[in-house]
Amino acid sequence: MKDYLEIIDIVGREVLDSRGNPTVEAEAWITDGNDGIVVGRAMVPSGASTGKFEACELRDGDKERYLGKGVLKAVANVDNEIAGALVGMNAMDQVAIDKALLELDGTSNKSKLGANTILGASLACSIAASKALKVPLYRYIGGASANTLPVPMMNVLNGGAHADNSVDIQEFMIMPVSAKSFREALRMCAEIFHALKKVVPSSGVGDEGGYAPDLAADEDALIALMKAIEAAGYKPYDDIRIAMDPAVTDWYNEEDGMYHLPKRKTKMSRQDMVDMWVNFVGKYPIISIEDGMAEEDWEGWKMMTDALGKKSRLSVTTCLLQIPSVLKKELTLASQTQFSLRLIKSAHSRKPLTLSVWHTEQSIRQ
Repeated sequence: MKDYLEIIDIVGREVLDSRGNPTVEAEAWITDGNDGIVVGRAMVPSGASTGKFEACELRDGDKERYLGKGVLKAVANVDNEIAGALVGMNAMDQVAIDKALLELDGTSNKSKLGANTILGASLACSIAASKALKVPLYRYIGGASANTLPVPMMNVLNGGAHADNSVDIQEFMIMPVSAKSFREALRMCAEIFHALKKVVPSSGVGDEGGYAPDLAADEDALIALMKAIEAAGYKPYDDIRIAMDPAVTDWYNEEDGMYHLPKRKTKMSRQDMVDMWVNFVGKYPIISIEDGMAEEDWEGWKMMTDALGKKSRLSVTTCLLQIPSVLKKELTLASQTQFSLRLIKSAHSRKPLTLSVWHTEQSIRQ
């Protein structure tokens, strides 16, 4: 039984993500327990919309390279500080690795080393260990009996910062809740995606691969999804649910407390926003709304939760993993109902966190 897989080296490099932007890729070189070497590799792309409480993504700021988005400083941190701290450690002790990375950074928001470097190195170590043990990553992390996955969300129609079109809501996603396996879930989503092409006006695609048509109103996107679901032979509610990530923090104006929709050029109050979400949830099989209010619009979050928190299995997810003091305030105000965890956005706490993970009633087996 292998019980110590020594980390030999940690190497960073600058690569391009799916948007053509630089990002960090980290490699972990470890022993395999049999006089051999195994390499684990992970890259850390970023989203188009970020909140001010999110962990710091370290970029160079050199306008002469990649419009200031280069990550050579982050790569140097991987090659030097992080490699120096992790070389010699046991790649199988993920808790100790992550603790060492947090202590090495020492800041509340990962601003010293960069969350992109820390997450890349952590992931690379876990991937290397799983390869050395010859087990899939999900089983290495989840245990020998791991066989359940959350229902996937496929982003099929893009707006907001993800697309140069007339749609303000950033992401429209479908969830195949009746699928019995991930393979079946992927097939269902792919069939609906192709059906959607025949429903929406001719368009290109957004940053995340969904169609990006110009529509007269954002609600037209929901209407198009309903038509595509049925055209593909599935039933809304029973087979397919809809998830949305409006990313409305980008709309919020703190000076007047209003939401300014950048593409429609209209203003909405927080009550207008709540009324819109309530209307959508009443008319369409929406199971999840992420970032339905601005990240610090506490009153708006409470209004939305009061209006939608008990009307579906999942009506609202939190917008971010935030610093502990902000998270405590959110919980105190009862501003959220469930938490949506994104691995790409690491928590800001220097202390290890114990997290309880909530899933929809429909989960699918591997």
